[in-house]
Amino acid sequence: MDVFTVDFWLALLNIVFIDLILAGDNAIVIGMAARNLPQHQQKKAVLWGTVGAIGIRIIATVAVVRLLGLPWLHLAGGLLLLWIAYKLLVQEDDKHGDIKAGNTLWQSIQTIIIADAAMGIDNVIAVAGASHGNTLLVILGLLISVPVIVWGSTLFIKLINKFTWIIYLGSGVLGYTAAKMITHEKAFEDFFKDNPVYYWSFVILVIALIIAAGLLTNNRRKHAVQEKSRETV
Repeated sequence: MDVFTVDFWLALLNIVFIDLILAGDNAIVIGMAARNLPQHQQKKAVLWGTVGAIGIRIIATVAVVRLLGLPWLHLAGGLLLLWIAYKLLVQEDDKHGDIKAGNTLWQSIQTIIIADAAMGIDNVIAVAGASHGNTLLVILGLLISVPVIVWGSTLFIKLINKFTWIIYLGSGVLGYTAAKMITHEKAFEDFFKDNPVYYWSFVILVIALIIAAGLLTNNRRKHAVQEKSRETV
């Protein structure tokens, strides 16, 4: 993919958007890990913890991009990404309760890096799928995301809480990326390439099913909470 083509820049925007959508975990981890430090050390913990986490993420994503050349891994990665897209819509609020704050600068940096690596599989799979095997896209996309994750992720979380449709848009983008990964599986690639109507029908169907499943689950939870509150009154 040529750097000077529209496809390259659209793919880069897609990767940055995916990073933004999945940056909420990073903001929570960073905030919780550094909260016990003096204020003058918190900035250092955030900066170096994020640099370390992004470095590991670049290595992991490039490795996954290379592995996607193996048979059936596009299909496996696409299916995993569908699950990630669904979980993004129905995620629980208390999933970070086991993250402990560090008492020293080094402990906080370690916590940020380790926790991010443990929770970053969704980002790695998504970015690997959106990069179309282009290592430059992976590195550029993640490097652009560094200042966003360090300084802008808290603001982005507020935007998501205020405009809930952003989450559904993000889940749709992940669904689109997952569908493209599945259609690029060698066993199916020629079929979808020769039949663009089937290709776009499949992509639209995948996006619609993911968003519909998320809406259905969230509505059921909302009704269950309302019923429980009525019972306790």
